[in-house]
Amino acid sequence: MSQSHQVAPFDYIIFGATGDLTMRKLLPALYYRLTMGQVPDTARIIGTARSPLSREEYQGRARDALKRFVKADDFDEDTVERFLDMVHYVSLDGSKAESNWDGLREVLSHKADEHVRVFYYATAPDLYGAISANLAKEGLVTDDSRVVLEKPIGIDLKTADEINEGVGKFFKEKNVFRIDHYLGKETVQNVIALRFANPLLEAVWSAEHIESVQITAGEVVGVEGRAAYYDNSGALRDMVQNHLLQVLCLVAMEKPASLEADAVRDAKVSVLKSLVPLDKDTLRNASVRAQYTAGHIKGATVEGYLDELGHESNTETYVALRAEIDTPRWKNVPFFIRTAKRLKKKVSEIVVTFRSPETSLFPARPGRNVLVIRIQPDEGVSWSFNVKDPTNDDFALWQSTMDVHFEKSFNTRYPDAYERLLLDAVRGYPVLFIRRDEVEAAWKWVAPVMEAWARNDVPMAHYPAGSWGPEEARAMLARDGQLWHEDME
Repeated sequence: MSQSHQVAPFDYIIFGATGDLTMRKLLPALYYRLTMGQVPDTARIIGTARSPLSREEYQGRARDALKRFVKADDFDEDTVERFLDMVHYVSLDGSKAESNWDGLREVLSHKADEHVRVFYYATAPDLYGAISANLAKEGLVTDDSRVVLEKPIGIDLKTADEINEGVGKFFKEKNVFRIDHYLGKETVQNVIALRFANPLLEAVWSAEHIESVQITAGEVVGVEGRAAYYDNSGALRDMVQNHLLQVLCLVAMEKPASLEADAVRDAKVSVLKSLVPLDKDTLRNASVRAQYTAGHIKGATVEGYLDELGHESNTETYVALRAEIDTPRWKNVPFFIRTAKRLKKKVSEIVVTFRSPETSLFPARPGRNVLVIRIQPDEGVSWSFNVKDPTNDDFALWQSTMDVHFEKSFNTRYPDAYERLLLDAVRGYPVLFIRRDEVEAAWKWVAPVMEAWARNDVPMAHYPAGSWGPEEARAMLARDGQLWHEDME
């Protein structure tokens, strides 16, 4: 199991090392783990990309990235120098057989038997197979080499299978780490602790006591510099098929036999396979897709999606789905999944609404008990419950809230999701990574939605930037007698 002690010496070979993901996330994550004493000084970070840079030039870019993306209080010159000493660079096109493989082989030849070798593909997914084939052809894949695959794993089931097959020819499944940074978030992992370490919650975590579940990941920003990628992907592929279905699995899964990787992932796959299929007859009432139009955010006027894009598009920036899980635990409990750009507020959270008692001793019906697990920002948990109104002698009720803010409670920096995941790949601990059958099961459930939307079976709705989304999404919840969390407040 993963621990907080120092990992074994490693070589992290990053394909796409000059890209935004590497600079914004991967290098800062490894730097922070060095400051925590988890990265040995003999570890090496070997960047590869097509840019013809010297090692010194790449180290300069790495320094600039740390200066920009590491908090000023955490930027220590001595530690930065230690980190940069680990950084190497090889100009190489990993997708081409005729490239500078000798340069990479030369770097890797030093201490090859002593270091765990991890390849990180921070490139377009359609290159994964070619990079894997070239690594194998050059004799750089050892029996214990690991490979980390960034999402998206395909754009549908067919392309996901092609990617998995292309990589699987050269890497054993146990050495393939499909990363989903949502699973690296401490607050997402905390769902397991909240459910299974607290007898009170474990006892009521079922359809008998839970009325509905909401899972939301909303952003204030628009598509920004990702317009070309986003227009070919959309919110459903970008967020629902991977991140939000993974969160749903943790909320809904049965108690695993242990915290070992396959036990947890078996429990998650069981949830995905129990999702009730969404078909043409149900999708009109169980799905909403929408695009943002011009609006106001924090006093500023912002353009609509089509204006930002510069052309017509049928790509959604908002998704809301109503899902059901066909198991005794969750029979007839609606799970509402929502993600969007340009909402009023940045929010990622899980909202569990408990059933009110059918009869009441009190003059007014008690309000619903609501558990909110805040994934980001302001990570924490809040619990709304009923108490007697102290200003009223007639047993009137007052809804009160207990609120726990994790960062304040633990008095510690909340780590970025990539920090743990990068070192878990070194440890060979895959519990927070996605197994191949999870990818396949998720795509199978999402496929009918994509197909129905492509046929325009569900009309495109619209919502102004800076709002909470289209009215159609409120209407979807109203059919179950439910409200989105922001409308409960």
